[in-house]
Amino acid sequence: MLGDEEAEAAGRVVKSGWVTEGRESQAFVEELSALVGAPYGVLAPNGTLALALGLMALGVGPGDEVLVPDTTFVGSATAVLLTGARPVFVDVDPINFQIDIAHAERFLSHATRAIMPVHLYGTACDMDAVTDFASSHGLKVIEDAAQGVGVHYKGRHVGSIGDVGCFSFFADKTVTTGEGGFVACRDAAIYERLRLFRNQGRLKSGTFIHPSVGYNFRITDIQSAIGRIQLRKLGAIAATKRVLYETYVEELRDVGSVRILQAAKDAELIPFRCVILSDDAQGLMTHLAENRVEPRSFFYPLHLQPAFRELTFGRCDDADYPNAMMGYRRGVCLPIHCALSREDVSRIAALIRSHHLARASRV
Repeated sequence: MLGDEEAEAAGRVVKSGWVTEGRESQAFVEELSALVGAPYGVLAPNGTLALALGLMALGVGPGDEVLVPDTTFVGSATAVLLTGARPVFVDVDPINFQIDIAHAERFLSHATRAIMPVHLYGTACDMDAVTDFASSHGLKVIEDAAQGVGVHYKGRHVGSIGDVGCFSFFADKTVTTGEGGFVACRDAAIYERLRLFRNQGRLKSGTFIHPSVGYNFRITDIQSAIGRIQLRKLGAIAATKRVLYETYVEELRDVGSVRILQAAKDAELIPFRCVILSDDAQGLMTHLAENRVEPRSFFYPLHLQPAFRELTFGRCDDADYPNAMMGYRRGVCLPIHCALSREDVSRIAALIRSHHLARASRV
């Protein structure tokens, strides 16, 4: 839901002559912190670097391992690699495809330092189970809430429950700055480390004395100005997405070969996509594409990623990830964004029904 307001906000920053992090960025941080309900927060260039920054602030580094769900975007795992640590993959639940703590114990080792629940597809993980597991094993919790802006678990905004929570403002997220990220935390010491790591090892820009090693994880006031307008639209964006989601639900109610993912237990849903499970996912995606609809598959299981072949050390077997494998085989992600109309959704649903009927007639 980008419009003239965002263009005008960006233009005002350009005309001001101050385009690096400044007043707009500080205001954006304050507004994000208020939304999330965490007392501290810093901006980052994107969601992947927000995760890397959060992990570094938690002390995760070479020789450590981080438990990561097998079904998630690859950036969850590559953020771990950026710190020098190693991601270890855990299966997900078969209902909402969030990390399944019942599968996590077997992947613990002496090197396990943290766990990364990913709030996938616009709903939330079972954070009670995650925090209980982390507490019993002395692990840090870093929430990947890239798709979770505006989503709550038991009344608490995702990203405010673990030790740190990380968000993305990429173009397809509920709130966008084009590229951008945010790290929230509740601990003052972690916050100071976040500030040092993201700003070249100094707490304030403009000085050339660097108390510690740090990097450049800053963004611009242009992005922050756009983000502030987007935050004001969050309620309208979420409402539009929910209307479109409910239209999918109503239109596909009688299609027996399809199951639509819903909000997880004790969690809200601001749909990132309309996610369905189909008995013929590949055939359905081909049918949709032939009719000018661009679906997406589920995320490819991380334990199968060619890029991570050397990381698994033979510890990963498909039998350890039945739900991630099932999700990839059967999952289809349908478009759900503010440029869609209910009529668009009805057309997509009609294509799904026609494919279902055609397939049923052949059986």
